Amino acid sequence: MQRTYKTGRGGGRQSHPMSTRFDTKIAILLRDDLEPWQRLNVTAFLVSGLGTAVPEVVGEPYEDADAVPYLPMFRQPVLVFEATKETLTTAHARVLARALPRAVFTSDLFATGHDAANRAAVRAVPTVDLDLVGLAVYGPRNAVDKAVRGARMHP
Repeated sequence: MQRTYKTGRGGGRQSHPMSTRFDTKIAILLRDDLEPWQRLNVTAFLVSGLGTAVPEVVGEPYEDADAVPYLPMFRQPVLVFEATKETLTTAHARVLARALPRAVFTSDLFATGHDAANRAAVRAVPTVDLDLVGLAVYGPRNAVDKAVRGARMHP
């Protein structure tokens, strides 16, 4: 089986043997003004939300040739995008309108130190006032594509 996909920034198409074209998509959308460490931190937190809330995105456990077991990971690629604050806010509204499974990371979470404080920081702000720096979304490929329209592939 072969999968062909567009590579983003000026790239052509690439094919990978033994790949599958999924009917669903996992997308991470990051605000384009984040520092590199923030991008990594936000991405890690966001994908952890999808992996726990949407069990079908997780594949089977891994094992190496010496029978050492490893944790399962997502069964499909995770696409990472970047966008302006405005595009991220619009994407969030689209995700909510489509009722897609999602995770958010707000700027307030950079100042918290644990899960309870993270939840309290998000809970304290009305939806329209969230200062989003990251958004994870999972769902049918076309719905996710429409939700993140206007974003660009992360460099």
